[in-house]
Amino acid sequence: MPAQGRKNVHGKTGVRFKAAYTTSKDKNMLRNVTSELIVYGKITVGGKVARQVQVNVEKLITLAKRGDLHSRRLAAARLREGIVNAKGQNALTVLFSDLGPKFQTRNGGYTRVLKLGNRRGDNAPVALVEFVD
Repeated sequence: MPAQGRKNVHGKTGVRFKAAYTTSKDKNMLRNVTSELIVYGKITVGGKVARQVQVNVEKLITLAKRGDLHSRRLAAARLREGIVNAKGQNALTVLFSDLGPKFQTRNGGYTRVLKLGNRRGDNAPVALVEFVD
């Protein structure tokens, strides 16, 4: 490929290919969506994201069932603080005060994923993720 001048960064020819989506962006998106699910109780997301969020939330509820300081700190590392519900509680508070005691006797399977069909704009599969009652 011939030199095309300075495009983005480094060197005489610049950067030829720039990745649009990185692992850190993916982790941040999962943290946001996981926190929203815990605070609001249900969310609508893409099909692949739904499965990833379900795995994250199941692990966090297992930590909340344990309820000690170490598990609280591990959960705090995976959640966002800025997402708040109508009562003024953030995701960590809801997780340890409401969801941990609620699922204390249940051995897994805290969430369900319902497929809703495809999105109108780009025909991507959409799913609803919610807690089991």
